[in-house]
Amino acid sequence: MIYLTAGESHGPQLTGIIEGLPAGLHIDVGAINDNLAKRQGGYGRGNRQQIEHDTVQVVGGMRHGYTLGSPLALVVKNRDHAHWSEVMDPLENDSENAQLRQLKHPRPGHADLVGGMKYGHRDLRNVLERSSARETAIRVALGSVCQQFLEQLGIKVVGYVKQLGPLVLSSEDLLDVDRIRREVEANDMRVLDQDKVDEAHAQILKTKKEGDTLGGIVRIVAEGMPAGLGSYISWDTKLDAKLAFAVMGVNAIKGVSIGDGFEATTRPGSMVMDEILHEDAGWTRRTDHLGGFEGGMTNGMPVIVNAAMKPIPTLYKPLETADIETKERSKASVERSDTTALTACSIVLQSVVCLELAKAVCDEFQSSSMERLKKQIAEYREELARY
Repeated sequence: MIYLTAGESHGPQLTGIIEGLPAGLHIDVGAINDNLAKRQGGYGRGNRQQIEHDTVQVVGGMRHGYTLGSPLALVVKNRDHAHWSEVMDPLENDSENAQLRQLKHPRPGHADLVGGMKYGHRDLRNVLERSSARETAIRVALGSVCQQFLEQLGIKVVGYVKQLGPLVLSSEDLLDVDRIRREVEANDMRVLDQDKVDEAHAQILKTKKEGDTLGGIVRIVAEGMPAGLGSYISWDTKLDAKLAFAVMGVNAIKGVSIGDGFEATTRPGSMVMDEILHEDAGWTRRTDHLGGFEGGMTNGMPVIVNAAMKPIPTLYKPLETADIETKERSKASVERSDTTALTACSIVLQSVVCLELAKAVCDEFQSSSMERLKKQIAEYREELARY
């Protein structure tokens, strides 16, 4: 299974194509749109979220609500493109508006300067438009398809905010996905601790008034993954490594860990390894400190991925930079931005984890037909229970 996205932040649309999904997968477009809405929601978001109201359009690979086995093509229109059609015109560059919208002052923490240096762009908008986190909207759409695919195989995935800046907002590490969903969807911060929401709002308001931004930690839990996906054979077949790669590929992510991650380094091995138990249903573990992985393979426990998101680098109190033409000191350009996008990030990371887990399932089993795949996985689970 592979996927590809295309499109610019202020271009006419974002396009995503995913190949390798089985035929016969029922897709609820409303559920995709629900995740797109969640990506745009949350306390601390900027004005653009009030403009776009993202919805998905299926333009290939599906008929009468079911996948055909051919590449699935999705489109998310950029409604704000109407105000940027001259600036983003693929053919002409002679409008006054396009000239005014050139970006010459690279923003610290963004791809602007390095991207211009690498590709030879003198207008750094050519970098900004693709490197923008706006691209994650189509990844959420593709990931939502994979989320439905996994759920029809008995695998549930959820992402939520664990920490905002210095504030720990989800102190208890739950493993029950249904319970996590109920808790985090009861507030606009996607956090487990309801009594911490007001404190989070206050921190965001304070930071916004200061013209600054906030990062934090997102946690993703996947429940129902069968043991044995991934491999210990080679470094590039380890599924936990693939998950870390996929999560690190999301904008603003600067750290990834599995299970207890960095915290495990402070404890003795006896408090980190998950003791093995055999029960009526088969093999299990007493705890889940290792995040559902041993030797690069799933072990049947919930998969846990943690990600550190840096503060958004677009600041309304811009930092120092220099003009790429004159090299004179300047203040960084200011585009529309959020004070924090952690709630959005939790949905994006949930989506990319779904993409990677779905890929692992398709790699492990014959996946041309959804009904055949369901039977294979059911038989595999029974085999594991008898081991």
